[in-house]
Amino acid sequence: MSEVIAYPWAEAPGFGEAIEVAEGVLWVRLPLPMALDHVNIYALAEDDGWTLIDTGMNNRHCRKAMLAVLEGPLSGKPVRRVVMTHHHPDHIGQVGHFVADGAEVLATRTAYLMARMLTLDVQDRITPEAEQFQIRAGLDGARLEARRAERPYNFADIVAPIPLGYSRIKQGDVLRLAGRRWTVHIGNGHAAEHATLWSDDGIVLAGDQILPGISPNLGVYPTEPDADPVGEWIESCERFRALARGEELVLPGHKLLFRGILPRLDQLIVNHAHGLERLRAHLSTPKRATDCFMPLYKREIRDGEYGLALVEAVGHLNHLLGLGQVRRELGEDGAYWWQAV
Repeated sequence: MSEVIAYPWAEAPGFGEAIEVAEGVLWVRLPLPMALDHVNIYALAEDDGWTLIDTGMNNRHCRKAMLAVLEGPLSGKPVRRVVMTHHHPDHIGQVGHFVADGAEVLATRTAYLMARMLTLDVQDRITPEAEQFQIRAGLDGARLEARRAERPYNFADIVAPIPLGYSRIKQGDVLRLAGRRWTVHIGNGHAAEHATLWSDDGIVLAGDQILPGISPNLGVYPTEPDADPVGEWIESCERFRALARGEELVLPGHKLLFRGILPRLDQLIVNHAHGLERLRAHLSTPKRATDCFMPLYKREIRDGEYGLALVEAVGHLNHLLGLGQVRRELGEDGAYWWQAV
């Protein structure tokens, strides 16, 4: 059993390239236009072509890299099916293109419905619900005015239309891909009903549920403002810890492939527990979510990461509220003010 975290490959494949990491399993990396500048996808060799695990975004650079992969490492053979690990746009952006070429989509029910709903829900200005969410989180001044003035981010900007119809996967299902049996285990927190696939020979297709080096973002959004993604994610980590044997090769959605799933799950759980302790101490006097970045992240938050930091701060506050360790009151400024009890 591995007691340390090890990285069998020190370097990732270049954009448009692939590395075979197990028989019939190719690691592919595609570019993203953000600080986390890549996403890992995986191609599984089948008798009739390929199965893809996620697809990257639907933008020019990502499509170009994907085309290079299809024509190069995948040898022009058809993509027969695509597995969506979860509904986030950096993972599902090109699904619609592959379906148009005849591929089957496999996804959990929630991942599919979220993906389809969000690509159809195009807004040209901030909605009243989203504005209220931002105000209650403590956004004010120039940041709030900017949100009111700008066109909101829409999934449809970077996700091809999600087709009507899919093949559902759920907890405990067994898929036969690349000559292996893969059992579906569902996680939550980072994304609702996030699928991970565990092969009989010790490979875990983890998506964003288990990442090395960074924690998955555990954000709350206007669609479900009182959600507790932190609690859901910790429960998933503890359940996966009981499931793991310890020698698995983990294929994550970002960063490098690794071994040492048990110590990594322990790290992730402990890191969030410490963050919650720091946050609770910080709330000895009333604070808004926007006042809680330093105890959670231990650094200044820049503009490019402000949105993700804010929704995750709300996630941690909601978790403490559910535990009965904080209370919140709606202030005259329209923001929730949180305080330890």
